[in-house]
Amino acid sequence: MRIAVAATAPFGAAVLEGLAARHEVELVLTRPDRRKGRGQKEGPPPAKETAERLGLRIEQPERLERFPGEAEAVVVAAYGVLIPEPLLEERLWLNVHPSLLPRWRGAAPVERAIMAGDDETGVTLHRTTAELDAGPIAAQAAFAIEPDDDAGGVFDRAADLAVDLLEGVLPDPAFTPQPEEGVTYAEKITPKDRELDWSRPARELHDRIRALSPHIGARGELQGRRMLVWRSRLADGELEVLEVQPEGGRRMSYEEFLRGLR
Repeated sequence: MRIAVAATAPFGAAVLEGLAARHEVELVLTRPDRRKGRGQKEGPPPAKETAERLGLRIEQPERLERFPGEAEAVVVAAYGVLIPEPLLEERLWLNVHPSLLPRWRGAAPVERAIMAGDDETGVTLHRTTAELDAGPIAAQAAFAIEPDDDAGGVFDRAADLAVDLLEGVLPDPAFTPQPEEGVTYAEKITPKDRELDWSRPARELHDRIRALSPHIGARGELQGRRMLVWRSRLADGELEVLEVQPEGGRRMSYEEFLRGLR
């Protein structure tokens, strides 16, 4: 089946990679290149890098006003662009959402699930509708969040599972309405969400650190220095910091950081 893929972020890029190995991808819709990093150099989104490597046609509209292809189905995965309702009515738009909808609708489902201490998440395939992540469900499957899983590991598993689920529903998915009960929202991560309050319980701190790793980074003060905290673990109920990045510095083990203070 010939499909199109609308993706931008790393999760979307991973789904694209898996789909391209099994389907003919007519084109990839992704967001325009943006300035990023300390040097503010213009760079492509992760999905564009994947599409270029795979030799796929790429379209990067600032606003999606028309569909630039003929595919009957579009798989949407971490695209980040509003799809106008008239376009939604022209063809099938099937969204890949890394949570067990209706829990954690919104921008940061993986991060919010880990921060909340959830021990399970999953992937939901649903029809893209005007209401955020509220469309009827074509397929859903769950997997465990282990106590030391970070967001990167959860995203990787979700992408693999998504490709398998899509194989089972394309080209003709059947849909079931989402339950009305159990709706929660995964708001976008804010600067306040990144701050570590060392007076909070060890489990809560550990969950915040792993929820924001390896892509955002929790922030706090250790030994009088502001830094990002990338990895931690719990030992006998106490938080043990494992990997940090002092402001203006590189990532390193916390032991290496402490040695540098001596």
